Amino acid sequence: MLKKLVWKSVVSRKKTVLLTFLSLLVSISLLVSVEHLRSQIKESFNRTISGTDLIVGAPTGELNLLLYSVFRMGSPTNNIQYDSLLMLQKHRSVAWTIPLSLGDSHKGFRVLGTTNDYFDHFKYGNKQNIAFAKGNKFSTLFDVVLGAEVAESLGYRLGDDIVVSHGIGNTSFHKHDHSPFHVTGILKPTGTPVDRTLHVSLQAIEAIHIAPRALDGIIASENYNELEPANITAVLVGLKSKLATFTLQRQVNQYKNDRLMAVLPGVALNQLWQLMASMEKLLQFISALVLLASLFGLTTMLLASMNERSVEIAVMRILGASPRFVLLLILSEAVFIVLLASVSACVLVSGALVVLSDWLSQTYGLFLSTNLMSQEQLILLLLVLLSAIFSAIFPAIEAYRKALHSQLST
Repeated sequence: MLKKLVWKSVVSRKKTVLLTFLSLLVSISLLVSVEHLRSQIKESFNRTISGTDLIVGAPTGELNLLLYSVFRMGSPTNNIQYDSLLMLQKHRSVAWTIPLSLGDSHKGFRVLGTTNDYFDHFKYGNKQNIAFAKGNKFSTLFDVVLGAEVAESLGYRLGDDIVVSHGIGNTSFHKHDHSPFHVTGILKPTGTPVDRTLHVSLQAIEAIHIAPRALDGIIASENYNELEPANITAVLVGLKSKLATFTLQRQVNQYKNDRLMAVLPGVALNQLWQLMASMEKLLQFISALVLLASLFGLTTMLLASMNERSVEIAVMRILGASPRFVLLLILSEAVFIVLLASVSACVLVSGALVVLSDWLSQTYGLFLSTNLMSQEQLILLLLVLLSAIFSAIFPAIEAYRKALHSQLST
């Protein structure tokens, strides 16, 4: 009986109900999206680098080391000795190392000096390996492998020549034009800073910083050992066993032959999110305000309908409807509209994530799950439902108190 009355009542006022439903749909979708993005973006940033146990660099802040070595943001305060890399490679707990050398750029994109181990061991997302869209790793001195965004933005193809500039600015007055690089590979999109990076060998980084005449002599003699770097920026380290992480970290931090600092990527990322906590709260506050405005609209709609339904409610009271029945009728209508809007919002957001998942991962590096049914989301939707019930209580009480009196007196 109650369900049938609720449905007929909603259908009879379909225009105002539809507008209220759309308002709630937009606000709940926004609230659900913000909460989902808030949790998923954290995981996406954590997956910018996966499978790396330690980042080793010069003593600086943990967050600063993470930003310039992984996200290519900022500049290193100092370098570390190349011998420190050799020490790490020989350590019994170390499975692999990836040396990183930064300091040059090309038209605003960072140039990264490394080895071919970078393409074998660097992982992102759900421990996905870097893949080539075209070409291969660098095999000769002046080969360069481009990230997907670099190749697309600048229109480079395999076989093109590139001149690297000193420094990391968009404009440089010192170009290494005596030693251009040859594009031998283009990587598939990853949605990470890899896409915005030009990858060259460590020897190439050394080669572009020596005199052209000396470089010509080295190339002619093919004695590339002379191009072994004295310093590098940082090292990504993978361990044979996770149990050795803290032991190696302590040993690196106490290393006497060089000033080193080892950080865990996850710990540094937590520091990053602590800095962004105020932004998270601001987004949640804005979403809550939008939802509050929609709930006010729901209350207004119910109050406005009371004048139209006063005769209907008075007749129900005369026919024996109890005060509880009238209250439940009004509350049930509000609950029905909110539940329908909540389910529709979850379906809408999930559908949008399914459609946009590839684009978001490749463009912004956001690896978002399409499953919204987390504990936090269920609690959020329950709070929305309770707020809707609270918003409908006043109209329900007013309907009961005024309808019978006004209609009988008329």
